[in-house]
Amino acid sequence: MNNETIFAAILAGGMGTRMQSAQKPKQFLEVGNKPIIIHTIEQFARVDAFTKILVLTPADWVDYTRDLIEKYMGTGSKVQVLAGGEDRNATLMCALSYIETNYEVNAETILVTHDAVRPFTTERIIKENIEAARTYGACGTAIPATDTIVQSHDGTYMEAIPDRSCMYQQQTPQSFRVTLLKETYALLNEEEKKTLTDACKILVLKGVPVYMVMGDPCNIKVTYPSDLKVAEAFAQCL
Repeated sequence: MNNETIFAAILAGGMGTRMQSAQKPKQFLEVGNKPIIIHTIEQFARVDAFTKILVLTPADWVDYTRDLIEKYMGTGSKVQVLAGGEDRNATLMCALSYIETNYEVNAETILVTHDAVRPFTTERIIKENIEAARTYGACGTAIPATDTIVQSHDGTYMEAIPDRSCMYQQQTPQSFRVTLLKETYALLNEEEKKTLTDACKILVLKGVPVYMVMGDPCNIKVTYPSDLKVAEAFAQCL
């Protein structure tokens, strides 16, 4: 019998201060006459494999997010809105806690995590993440670096220029067997936890292999005001 359950966690817990928007967090700004977060949720809703799609937002924006989803997607969706944590790690843990509290977690349970402000991920990328997590236990989405990467610890002087042919730019989704992710996270010390910028690093720090799914240059993260213009152009082409 197949005991596999598959969850998505759309991480929207940040306030998006780099966007310099005083009105609302960046995930709620509109692109193509629709909030960015709705574009993102819709991409995941197209994939039938998910048992539940979790959307984790700042606590003060939970009701607002639920209203948006009802407005654009109706009330019959698999989407569950939850309050996120103080940072990305805590928000991820909120998703895992919800899954463990409400479902039976086993070695086949899969979690696909994604930035709420990457509204142009594709069904192909999502499905390949699920398959890679199923096969390898952990995976991340990445594309080859097109620019030369410069290393500098002080932000003033160049210290090294790595071989670009070995460099990739990390995207999301990032996907895992839940038990593997939890067990590896428990091995991290507090200093290691402070260095985490994404979920894949949890495993990389402990030498656990992480498979790479090929991403897409259009799978952009909307971070700065200039990104909104690029996202608007992409939205017009959909």
